Order: sequence, then structure tokens, then C-alpha cells
Amino acid sequence: MSRKYFGTDGIRGQANTPPVTAEMALKVAMAAAIVLREGQARDKTDRVVIGKDTRLSGYMIEQAMTAGFCAMGLDVVLTGPIPTPGVAMLTRSLRADLGVMISASHNPFQDNGIKLFGADGYKLDDALEMEIETMMDRDMGSYYAAPGDLGKASRLDDALGRYAEFIKQSFPRRQSLDGLRVVVDCANGAGYKVAPQVLWELEADVVSIGVSPNGRNINDGYGATATDNLQKAVLDHRADIGIALDGDADRLIVIDELGRKIDGDQLMATMALYMKSRGRLLNDQVVATVMSNLGLERFLRTQGIELVRTAVGDRYVVEKMREHDLSLGGEQSGHLVISDFATTGDGLLAALQILAVVKASGLPASKALYHFDPVPQILQNVRFTAAGKSAAMILDHDHVKDALDQANLTLADDGRVLVRPSGTEPVIRVMAEGDDQSRVEKVVGDLCSVIERAAKSA
Repeated sequence: MSRKYFGTDGIRGQANTPPVTAEMALKVAMAAAIVLREGQARDKTDRVVIGKDTRLSGYMIEQAMTAGFCAMGLDVVLTGPIPTPGVAMLTRSLRADLGVMISASHNPFQDNGIKLFGADGYKLDDALEMEIETMMDRDMGSYYAAPGDLGKASRLDDALGRYAEFIKQSFPRRQSLDGLRVVVDCANGAGYKVAPQVLWELEADVVSIGVSPNGRNINDGYGATATDNLQKAVLDHRADIGIALDGDADRLIVIDELGRKIDGDQLMATMALYMKSRGRLLNDQVVATVMSNLGLERFLRTQGIELVRTAVGDRYVVEKMREHDLSLGGEQSGHLVISDFATTGDGLLAALQILAVVKASGLPASKALYHFDPVPQILQNVRFTAAGKSAAMILDHDHVKDALDQANLTLADDGRVLVRPSGTEPVIRVMAEGDDQSRVEKVVGDLCSVIERAAKSA
């Protein structure tokens, strides 16, 4: 069944434009309350935690969802700006029935979205999201709470303090960050207060950038998807390392002391080796998405570690980890999930683990965190905008299917091709990687040309 509101990471779109409107947020809250109340077998607290990042539109969505939950008789706990993993943690800690994060992650401030977490701190699965979607399109008037049973809203003043203590517990007890100069870039987003504070409390020499949110500057020139300022700051301050979070602080990109970017694939390799050496890498397997570089897969194989791939999205990484009882997973984009500590990707928690590795190794970040040479990988987006078009229609075009078959033959055993629709925008993503860069470039260029023609004729 096609999904009307939810994509690969909750609901997302331009704020105050369908589907990200106050009306929709109200309906999501009401529908989620009904679905979860009907489906839960355990004792319920009738409590919801709502967090958000620093976007201007967060106020609108937060208030609309609060109204929706209260109308259904649920009490709401508001945290204010907090990283997405903080919402997951507090949902469990407060024994709430549901956690809500209002954020569009790495997107610009004009966008916003809604992510939902269950009582166990994990993102809701596809089936529950579909039930909520179905309920949103129904008349929910019969479910309204009686006047005396309406919910209440309150603010949790120490939300960031609780999250900070939780994060610090993941750091090795006998270590500190004394002697490390760390530049932290918080993307003017959800981690702007807590990330510098945690690093300072662990005795790092902290330089903070991207920590002046104004509602409109989240991810604007700062953060995990825009690292130029961080790279410059690392060099200017002669720092040992730079860490970049994204808008909701659930992903991490690292800059070494030479100003070079270290992506999620290298960080996964680092953590896999570290955890295996300590007997913590369950089943000697790591979960990554289809976007992770072939170089990572080859490197892990030389270390006796198997790479298990999933669809794009950290929720699918987590689902695979839970299914096979695995302890490490992530994405090339910087999501790292370490199940010893967390139920979802956590940029700050991952940063502390990486900093612990660097400090214990005694090596510069460029030596401690770089393990393999990525094979050439090219990603190109094909956008389609005409009314009535869908990615499925375009990808089902005979010429597209023939071109994809030819691309696979061209790269054969020396690489791979991936063509997939975006889960958040009208875009088809074309990725190819292999040992021969010129061949990879030709494969991507040819595929994109065929897809563009199909998009115009489909």
C-alpha cells in the first residue's frame, strides 16, 4: 500500500505547506494516540514526550501536536530543543507511550517534519505508521476525551541535563578528553547547547561553532552536510579533531587535524575494529545501507567482519540490527547506531566513542580513523516535477530497465549500480561505484540521461 504522509524517516516537507501543516500535525497526534491506545497490551502512562530542533516552524507544530494529544486525554511533556536521540532516551526514561521529534534533520529551515518513537525508544515500524495514516483520514470525533479527562502539558526543565548524563555514561570511565582540542559544529541545531557542554565536562579544550540558532539558520553553512567552516576552524585553531552534527544531532561527520573529512563509512570501520578488539562486536557483523562504499565492505572482510546491507534509512539499519542481534550499524552519511547504548543514531554519543578511540590510540585522527581507500563512487540526482509522474512509473520504463541492465554488465564484478527513488522528495538517485572511475562516470551519466528522457515521456 502506498504511503500518503510518511516517508523513509517520518513525515517531512516544507513547513506550512501540505503535508507539514498545523492541521496535519493535529491529526497525526490524534491518530497516533488512538492507534497506540488500541494496540498496547501493557499498562499505559498516557504520556507523550515532544522534542524539537531550532526551526521557526517548530513552535507551530509543537503546539498543534500538543493540542491533538491533550484532546485525546494524553499528557504531554515538552523538552524544547533537544537532539533526536534525546527524545528516544527520554521516552524510555519517563516511561512514556510515545516520543515525538519535530525536525527535518539536515534539511534547510524552510522544511520540517515529524518522527515518532514507541515506548521502547525505537522508531515506529512501517505497519504502525500505516495504521496512523489510515486513522488520520477518518472522523476521529468519537475518540475525543471527556472534558474531565483532557490531557495536560508541562515542560521538562532538565531534559538536556538528563540527556547529557546519559551520553557521558557511554564514555570510558577512566578516560578524559584532557589534551584534545576539539572544534564542534552544531549546525545551529538541536545540539547547540548540550554538545559543547558534554565535551567541556569531559575536559576537552572546546571550540564551538554553529551554536547561535535564530530559527532560520539551521544547517545553513554549518553542520554535517556543510563542513567547509568546520574544516577551516580546525586548521585555524590547530585543533586535533573537528566533529560536525546535523540539525537534529543524530549524525556525525569528523574532520581530522589536516582538515580532511572522514565520513560514516570510515567511522563504522573504526568502531568495528574497536568493538571487535574488546569482544563487543556481536556475530562479527556490521549493518550498513546500500549506499556505503564498496571499499568498506572489502576492508571489513579482511578483518573477518561481514557487512550486512539494508535499504537507505537508519530505521532500516536498526531493524536489521534488532533482527539479527547485532551491536553496530550506520550510514555513510554519518548515522552510527551502537546498540550497547542507544536505540537510534546519535551523533554526540558516536563522537564520544570516536574521541575515546583517538585518545586511547595516541595517534592523530588522520591515522587513527582512516582505514581504507574508498573506491570511486558517484551519486547523481534526477528530479522530476511534472504532474502525474511517479518514480515507480519512470523506473518501470522499458528504456530505463534496459539501461540498468547494461550498467550492471558494464561494471560486472568490479563495482555496483544502485538506482532508487528518494523517500522524501521527487528525485531518483543514481549511484555507481567501481575501481575504474571513468567507467563509473560513464555509467552514471548514461543512466541519468535515459531516466531524464523517461521522466519527460512517462
